[in-house]
Amino acid sequence: METMRDGAESARTPRAVRWFHLVCDRVVALLPARLRRHVAPTFVGYLLVSAFTFGVDLLLLTALHVVAPLPIAVTVAYCTAFGLSYLLNRTLNFESHAAVGPQLAVYVVVVLLNYLIFILGVTSAVAALGLDYRLARILGALGEGLFMYTSMRWIVFRNWT
Repeated sequence: METMRDGAESARTPRAVRWFHLVCDRVVALLPARLRRHVAPTFVGYLLVSAFTFGVDLLLLTALHVVAPLPIAVTVAYCTAFGLSYLLNRTLNFESHAAVGPQLAVYVVVVLLNYLIFILGVTSAVAALGLDYRLARILGALGEGLFMYTSMRWIVFRNWT
């Protein structure tokens, strides 16, 4: 399991990042021992960042759907939320210091796959079955969440050293 960094390296870490890691570590510590062994603090961090950015996504989707067709509203809200997610996960959760260009390129491929499969695919299919578009988006988010966390942890923000 991952833990917050200690020592001199921690002293150079920005205060907000240290605070974020402390919150994640404390949430993991509250879990039952059997579950705690399997939940990485980065998963808790991902959930916190995702809850915030998903809220941004839904607010933008709701506001934009009034003036734009659903596919455009979903796309603009999604792109905004995932840009914010990249920045927050890179900075706070995974503390990546890798070159932004190549890392961002990998992230864009992951996000594009996620968008086609879960956002447009699941959201559109479920909405076409008659479910409210917001509820359809929430269902798509369940698969999206697992796909994105595993992709970010083991591909996008992987420690290449």
